[in-house]
Amino acid sequence: MLPANMPVDEFTTPDPITVTEDMNIEELNTLMSEHAIRHLPVLRDGVAVGVISDRDVRLCAGLSLAERFQVSAGDIMSPEPLTVSSTAALDEVAFLMSENKIGSVIVLEDGQFLGIFTATDALNALIEIIRSMPQSCSGS
Repeated sequence: MLPANMPVDEFTTPDPITVTEDMNIEELNTLMSEHAIRHLPVLRDGVAVGVISDRDVRLCAGLSLAERFQVSAGDIMSPEPLTVSSTAALDEVAFLMSENKIGSVIVLEDGQFLGIFTATDALNALIEIIRSMPQSCSGS
């Protein structure tokens, strides 16, 4: 059975694909499509200054091609992303995400960018926790 106070870094996506504030919509869309991801941390000098979701990129789909090349990651990112320590309890982080209705948090280790924890990572954690439960507890 998995420990009740498991740290979030056990399920964090380490070294995720990241972007800079100057990247354009087309570059963001390409990265998300090629890597099948929905969240991109925006870094400035190694510090997370924002997060871009696939929804942010889709909202720009109606722009002309010329306009899409003028809109940058810095223009559409959610600034000041929610951050958590790598040692934060998994359940507390999942609750924080649910409470704030957000799909990802930035994970820091010793104040430095470690990775991103997404709703998909939370579901993977839930699957692992349920599968590790003794059969008599899982309803079978």
